[in-house]
Amino acid sequence: MLNHEISINGRKIGKNHPPYIIAEVSANHNGSIEKALQTISMAKNMGADAVKIQTYTADTMTIDSELDDFKIKGGLWDGHNLYQLYQQAHTPYEWHQELFEHAKKIGITLFSTPFDDSAVDLLEQLNTPAYKIASFELTDIPLITRVAKTGKPMIMSTGMANEQEITEAVTAATQAGCQQLVLLHCISAYPAPIAQCNLATLVDIEQRFNTLSGLSDHTLSTTVAITAVALGACVIEKHVTLSREDKGPDSEFSIEPAELKNLCQESRIAWQAIGSAGYEQKQAERDNVKFRRSIYFVEDIAKGTTITAKHIRRIRPGFGLAPKYFQEIIGKVTTEDIKKGTPTEWRLFN
Repeated sequence: MLNHEISINGRKIGKNHPPYIIAEVSANHNGSIEKALQTISMAKNMGADAVKIQTYTADTMTIDSELDDFKIKGGLWDGHNLYQLYQQAHTPYEWHQELFEHAKKIGITLFSTPFDDSAVDLLEQLNTPAYKIASFELTDIPLITRVAKTGKPMIMSTGMANEQEITEAVTAATQAGCQQLVLLHCISAYPAPIAQCNLATLVDIEQRFNTLSGLSDHTLSTTVAITAVALGACVIEKHVTLSREDKGPDSEFSIEPAELKNLCQESRIAWQAIGSAGYEQKQAERDNVKFRRSIYFVEDIAKGTTITAKHIRRIRPGFGLAPKYFQEIIGKVTTEDIKKGTPTEWRLFN
């Protein structure tokens, strides 16, 4: 049985806590450690809970080959091979310690997505508080097993995966010792078409895999992510950039600082609005109860008068008897003289 509340760096994550917002730097540092540091600071200032990087080298991702299998067709990297893409996009291992130290200094959580065992080894040396498994690595069961054995919380994206593949990944993680797991619904398209997001899957993930769910969002706005919170997403991951004008491998589907700030604010408002099911009178409503309708005397009436429909009306405010008693009051006899505008009370009738 997996936990239905997890904790990363002391921050609790679950249904009873605000959504956990992860700002994904990915390749948006464009080869500059200064830009990477600035992005971490920006995420902190905009209200994100965590920043995520990716830990790989071109050699741990692929081989340098010009064979057709390794060629990129279409998009910004058309004609290049995978090795060239990862060589430019990677976050160098030698940056990692400085990035982790900077995040700790300014008070924001930093963790990473490892892509092989050497990445896990590095991140363990840096005492990463959590791990992310990317959608493309969800079928790499040996990697999932290695990460799970660290005992750290795991967040796994499910883009492209079918139910059996997700089941295999979850089983591998739990059998290797993972007790804190979040599954992120994800559409692995860049950008992701909103019409194919199928956010109803979030609810199904919770029920089917008995775990917390969240969203890794590659759409071009924050609307889908905020909607996901309303459907129960506990974690939101979104690629961020200092400016889309910087033009990198991920810039086209990344959000800028003001958009990240909006995401953090609006998603927490959405979570706050969910609350819990209930029909009790809310605190904010209590002052307005008096503006409901109730039954009032609308004529001066002498003691001993038999009430007819002309003597009473259902009007605002709400200090008299409830409108449902209107027919019951008709035919009753008054016990005292009554002025027009007096709210009805049972003591005023025989």
